[in-house]
Amino acid sequence: MASTAVTLEIPGPDGEERTVRVSSPDRVVYPDDGVTKLDLVEYVLAVAEPFLRWSGDRPVALERYPKGLADKPFFSKNPPKGAPSYARSVMCTYPSARAHEQLVLDEPAMLAWCVQMNTVTFHPWPVRAENNDNPDELRIDLDPQPGRDFADAVEAAFALKELMESLGFTPFVKTSGNRGVHVYARIAPTREFLDVRHGVIGIARELERRLPDLVTTEWWKELRGEKVFVDFNQANRDRTIAAAYSPRPLPGAPVSMPVAWSQLRDVTPSDFTVRTVPGIVAAAGDAWAPAPGESMNDHVGDVDAAIALWDADVERGLPELPFPPDYPKMPGEPPRVQPSRAKKDAP
Repeated sequence: MASTAVTLEIPGPDGEERTVRVSSPDRVVYPDDGVTKLDLVEYVLAVAEPFLRWSGDRPVALERYPKGLADKPFFSKNPPKGAPSYARSVMCTYPSARAHEQLVLDEPAMLAWCVQMNTVTFHPWPVRAENNDNPDELRIDLDPQPGRDFADAVEAAFALKELMESLGFTPFVKTSGNRGVHVYARIAPTREFLDVRHGVIGIARELERRLPDLVTTEWWKELRGEKVFVDFNQANRDRTIAAAYSPRPLPGAPVSMPVAWSQLRDVTPSDFTVRTVPGIVAAAGDAWAPAPGESMNDHVGDVDAAIALWDADVERGLPELPFPPDYPKMPGEPPRVQPSRAKKDAP
């Protein structure tokens, strides 16, 4: 028998109560861990303040699992049908040049409603809603390839921190919720996506030069070897990274968790789950806003410093790098053909 729906009254920003109905609250979302739909709702409400600090006022895509993690997800980029009257959306332009509305999160009730709509992972854009062509976040995804693990991504992250600081950025770090590490920095929204991507490529190539045995910028998996891949294409338009404090659809109900640099070598991704993170936040606060004046929002860098690395590499003859397969062919892009296939197809 299906469980009875639960109705929650959640304070809104204007002092009014928001009513969110949670259907099938006892439905198990994480089958190996017993985490239910209501557990996820209670989780996002418990961490709503830091969650919205970093993902509020941004276009967001929703990774939804209507039948739980045992079934395939789908991504909602348009606001789901039945959105409440207080939901906000903003028009976004996509790589195809098509444009449509995308949901914006402004308050705790919207987080709860998204989970009611079977959202597990939230994917915010690195832009503000009213200026969504110009990123205000530099995001660098360190992805350990087979043969490497979280500890290797951590070592790459510390080298990346040193490099970014030399360029005038103040980097902040979080676990990916899986095996990787995400490094962020606030930037002034003065450049569009392609420029910011080039800045990330400039940083990635310099990191690869400093750590050639650990780090790679090879787009094709068959060329990466046992290294940590710097996923430069996450800086593209309509490419996103799991939000800070967002659950991930993996066993253990892990969370993509902001941590202090001083803690990074002492943690493991499994430390941060839907069940543990509320207590950690209640006890220690938000690692990305540890004190007044020390928040990521208080340290705004200039992405031109990273773009200068790209420009220097271009002058040395280094080419553009491949774009994702669903992108239109981009200026200067090399052939979008897997190297092993290109060899077979060669005359």
